[in-house]
Amino acid sequence: MTAPDGGAPGTGRLYGVGVGPGDPDLMTVKARRLIESADVIAYPIAGNSEGQGVARAIAEPFFPAEAVIVPMVYPVTTGETPHPGGYEGAIAQFYDESAEELAIHLEAGRDVVVLCEGDPFFYGSYMYIHERLAPRFETQVVAGVTAFSAAAASSGLPLVKRDDVLVVLPGTLPQDQLEAHLQHADAAVLMKLGRTFPGVAGALEATGMAGRAQYVERASSDRERRLPLREVDHAAVPYMSIVLAPGTDQGCDTPIDPGSPDGDGWVTVVGLGPAGAQTLTPEAHAVLAEATDVIGYDTYLARVPARRGQRRHGSDNRVELDRARHALELAAAGHRVAVVSSGDPGIFAMASAVLEDLEAAPAELQDVDVRVLPGISAVQAAAARIGAPVGHDLALISLSDIRKPWSIIERRLVAAADSDLVVALYNPASKTRREQLDRAVAVLREHKDPSTVVIVARAIGDPEGERLDVTTLGALDPAVVDMRTLLIIGSSLTRVIERPGREPIVYTPRDYPGSE
Repeated sequence: MTAPDGGAPGTGRLYGVGVGPGDPDLMTVKARRLIESADVIAYPIAGNSEGQGVARAIAEPFFPAEAVIVPMVYPVTTGETPHPGGYEGAIAQFYDESAEELAIHLEAGRDVVVLCEGDPFFYGSYMYIHERLAPRFETQVVAGVTAFSAAAASSGLPLVKRDDVLVVLPGTLPQDQLEAHLQHADAAVLMKLGRTFPGVAGALEATGMAGRAQYVERASSDRERRLPLREVDHAAVPYMSIVLAPGTDQGCDTPIDPGSPDGDGWVTVVGLGPAGAQTLTPEAHAVLAEATDVIGYDTYLARVPARRGQRRHGSDNRVELDRARHALELAAAGHRVAVVSSGDPGIFAMASAVLEDLEAAPAELQDVDVRVLPGISAVQAAAARIGAPVGHDLALISLSDIRKPWSIIERRLVAAADSDLVVALYNPASKTRREQLDRAVAVLREHKDPSTVVIVARAIGDPEGERLDVTTLGALDPAVVDMRTLLIIGSSLTRVIERPGREPIVYTPRDYPGSE
């Protein structure tokens, strides 16, 4: 309960009362008690409504005969309005005027109940009256059963379990914004439909949630209707409808039987970013949620949350082509396969392996739908942590000589150094492979000034292992470098901004001497 400063003695109390989604039996005992004893009962109703409005229809059996009834008639719901402030101006004026009308009753010592379908503070109209009157009068809000709770209950559809993340979205958002939110969710509720339904349906299709989504119209009322999302007529959706998309752990998405190819399989190579969920793109999140099978190096696979029914195929880091062939075979049998890779899958990672095997695969595997989703690369993550060291031309070179001879690596190092490129060195060293880094540093020192800025970035994104140091080519100690380290060797123009009490910032200017 809110007790306002300066509230006049003897004034009435304002109650925001949730009456639930439609069934009077879902109204709380407290809501009914307040309605039965109210001096004034106000309720919202659209100006073009033929009836008395949903909130009044639910609560009217409990109206006391002597109560003053105040319909709050919306001046506009959709479309254009002649109001000089447009729709927002018209609605704001409506709430201002409605609040002042109720204030007259409150100042006269009458208790006022404002009805709100569902819950008053969950997309409820009452909250706008509350914002205007709570600073002046004593107020109390009575929670109500939300429409989506009633819809889930009547559908017999559990929305979330365990660690599922649920998002509730207004269908009035643009489709691209709906997709962005849905891609980070395990389960979803979408409200405020009607004319917005095509965009809602499109967003659910784009994020792989449409197949398990349930449409519920006028939940808990005697006019309730339920359908799978894909069976709904887009032209016949009322505003009072909801879409529920339960989490994939609800048994709604049954993985395809390996022996029964009854679906269109695909392979998507997914970049997980350098570390953690914070660097996973929404698009990658959606593919991982939809996949029946996830394939990857054990270390990277461990970063993908497990889902019930989703098969996981881990393996050693040195069998990329075996993983690729396994993915293609599963997809050809109708499975939806996500091949996971750290960072960006197209940079020294699994995308090339999958495409290499696709080219060499038998004809029956070459028709598989293969896609590559980008991820935040290690060089992008490391550069962003320290500033903008790759703000000019950049070369990416892997020091691993497993798939190419050292002579090629050395020739490319010399060419990059002589061209004054910023150079990012991937796979610089491991426990058993140290010589290549020592030789690379020696080559770069022959062709670059010892004062060249070097960034040593280790385990970027890992809260326990991350380390970022700025040094010079002459002072670089190769002993501090391991397989989780990325080296960024600056150009002759790369600069360090030293700031007392703060971490240094490194950047490479966009302009180069001699440019016009």
